[in-house]
Amino acid sequence: MSKKPSKTGSRAASRAGQRKSAKPATKRPPAPPKQATDERIARALETIVAHLAAASPASNEASSFGSADAFVWHPNGRLAPVPRVSRVELGLLKGIERVRDILIENTERFADGLPANNVLLWGARGMGKSSLVKAAHANINLERKPARRLKLVEIHREDIESLPALMDRLRRSDFRFIVFCDDLSFDGNDASYKSLKAVLEGGIEGRPDNVILYATSNRRHLLAREMIENERSTAINPGEAVEEKVSLSDRFGLWLGFHRCSQDEYLAMVKGYCAHFGIKLAEAELEREALEWSTTRGSRSGRVAWQFTQELAGRLGVRLKPD
Repeated sequence: MSKKPSKTGSRAASRAGQRKSAKPATKRPPAPPKQATDERIARALETIVAHLAAASPASNEASSFGSADAFVWHPNGRLAPVPRVSRVELGLLKGIERVRDILIENTERFADGLPANNVLLWGARGMGKSSLVKAAHANINLERKPARRLKLVEIHREDIESLPALMDRLRRSDFRFIVFCDDLSFDGNDASYKSLKAVLEGGIEGRPDNVILYATSNRRHLLAREMIENERSTAINPGEAVEEKVSLSDRFGLWLGFHRCSQDEYLAMVKGYCAHFGIKLAEAELEREALEWSTTRGSRSGRVAWQFTQELAGRLGVRLKPD
């Protein structure tokens, strides 16, 4: 009769096999001296601080704003100074005296730290909407000390989604700013108008106290008619959908309308330009040529008057010196 193997012997053999197969433990490298560790931490912290400083607005932002009166905003966070703004003198803008006075009064109040409204300048093309904004800005700064000069910041229509970032940048400055968007409108399924809407009134932070927004548009409601009609046809409550779109314009406290000028206003613009730049031509001949020019263009406006003035000055050999 065979003998069963002993349990004690089997366990002993198993332990012996485990000892033979066990590899020697890997030795850990000696810990570096505490002083070397502290130095590495200090260098890492310095690197982090340097990167944060490079990514944040420059510490000399106040002096950079003092370097110019006008800037162009780029969505990468850069404000490019504009040494010389392309503009015309306020006195050369004819036929818009009423809206001119309203805009200047609103801008002066804002520059003096008093309550003022965002402004939407809307209406006919070429009637001086953007020219009036730039001229009013220059007129306000004529007799102001450098520390109290009003700054003009232009944001392009396609960059409107970065408007909240621009507002955050300007909020920290001691200067006061007009943020200006020329030819503002929205088409199709463009939802970037919501960024503008939040900045104007609806956001939790709202518009900074040192910033006001001026915009020009050929549309009173900033949105294409088909865009509003589409919202009406697809919404559960058509009335509310239209109100949502129209309410964007409502957030501008002032609406300044620009309408097509009369023949007399058009001729006054031409004569004003000619007198300012020293272009001499018999009045009857000047009127005849100016009217013929507007007829070929199919419209009368400040832009057409300026284009005729350039044509006439070039033909007569008169240089249009900058103001």
